[in-house]
Amino acid sequence: MNENIIDTTAVEPTETPVAEPTPEFAAETPRENINKTITMWNTPKLMTQTWKMAEMLSKSNVVPTSFRGKTEDCIIAIDMANRMNVSPIVVMSWLHVIQGKPSWSGQACISLINNCGTFRGRLDFVYTGEKGTSTYGCYAQIHRKDDGKLIKGTEITLQMAHDEGWSTKPGSKWATLPEQMLAYRAAAFFARLYCPEALMGLQTTDEIIDIHGAEPQKSKTVLNLEGQ
Repeated sequence: MNENIIDTTAVEPTETPVAEPTPEFAAETPRENINKTITMWNTPKLMTQTWKMAEMLSKSNVVPTSFRGKTEDCIIAIDMANRMNVSPIVVMSWLHVIQGKPSWSGQACISLINNCGTFRGRLDFVYTGEKGTSTYGCYAQIHRKDDGKLIKGTEITLQMAHDEGWSTKPGSKWATLPEQMLAYRAAAFFARLYCPEALMGLQTTDEIIDIHGAEPQKSKTVLNLEGQ
């Protein structure tokens, strides 16, 4: 009688091949770091390429004057642009150094919130209180994408600006542009609470000025050579 014979011989396990680094970076990427993200900070070849790009940008008349001739600053801008998936020129236009601290412009803060992917639509600003009085205020709101909930930020008022000492700092725009300042501050407060990752750990320019004041203007010496 014929019987079905089951072969119970153990099957030799096969090894799953490990992806090798690309030849371009193989010599400088240790095997144990293959699965780590390759950036210019851990890959000398990429850093060299980035340095060349930064030198090129620093010589351009198109970039903001604060970045011209400053290769090191351009490298930081390139790195931030790569993380944000935008052009380095955009980061350079948005980034300002106030009192030695890098900061985002007010417009940049609003744009970063709108494009962070957490919310649906665009940030809306609601003004409250009576215009021309200390009760005049503003808060930011937007719908969250995952559940559709309307998220409302902290209300900022002119009374708050006075009590916190923001409106009395040197270079403050609170007296001349109150509506603009209310909106910028409302956006910054919103980002701190609901999408802090969008600002990448940086403050806004208005936040720094409200706390430390604007940088004093450098004095200029004018020589009068008439009559000499």
